[in-house]
Amino acid sequence: MQCEICGAEIHEKPLCITIDNSELQVCQKCAPYGKPVDKRTPVSRKVSPIVRTVTRTEKRQNKDFFDILKNELLENYVQIIRDAREAKGWSQEDLAENLKEKASLIKKIERSEIIPEDSVIKKLENALKIKITERVDATGTEVSHTKKDTTLGDIVTIKRK
Repeated sequence: MQCEICGAEIHEKPLCITIDNSELQVCQKCAPYGKPVDKRTPVSRKVSPIVRTVTRTEKRQNKDFFDILKNELLENYVQIIRDAREAKGWSQEDLAENLKEKASLIKKIERSEIIPEDSVIKKLENALKIKITERVDATGTEVSHTKKDTTLGDIVTIKRK
């Protein structure tokens, strides 16, 4: 038999090695070039995992998933951001660096091409000391902390036939 690497004649039993997932029958000199093949072991059957039961001492509080929707952007948020940035004397790049965001994001926000995510809105409000969101209740009406006069809409209820 010949060595599959160097082609030399093998007089004793050839060694079986793997090189790049290929099994080769090689001589003693070429054996260090690969890893020896271990005898194959049969693959064990899958054992289903043991189900652990965990007792909870505290019950989780139900999360209101619509809680994050209660703050809405003002319609003129773009102008508020631009005015506040210019009042501080910052360029769009300066603001982006301050927020640790990309300048292209700030440019797109100021051109109304994208609506900023909640995390970016918070960063903008903190850095520029502005408020670009308003609190809205579940019915979609603006919540105000200042008392307003009673309007006809507050009194009238529409009756359906």
